[in-house]
Amino acid sequence: MDIRIKAIHFDVNERLQDFIQKKVGKLARFGVEIGKVEVSLKVVKPETAMNKQVDLKADVTGKSLFATETCDTFEEAVDKTCGILERQIEKHKNK
Repeated sequence: MDIRIKAIHFDVNERLQDFIQKKVGKLARFGVEIGKVEVSLKVVKPETAMNKQVDLKADVTGKSLFATETCDTFEEAVDKTCGILERQIEKHKNK
């Protein structure tokens, strides 16, 4: 699985990169072929409490799955988008 992290208009620290690699890496446990995963991190204007947006796009055996979430922290948003993607992978796998 190829995980690509893209931050729009800021630099991602090492701790956040490790967290994303660990969380997204767990998607492989579903037993489906995941080719490439793109993670986009963005700070949404105006700068309020809920302004961290994460977009997650995964190529799963010929189909592209997508999840997006806006939360207070990037860690929380990554956690929620991975949960959304897990449910999508389960549906795709059961078809």
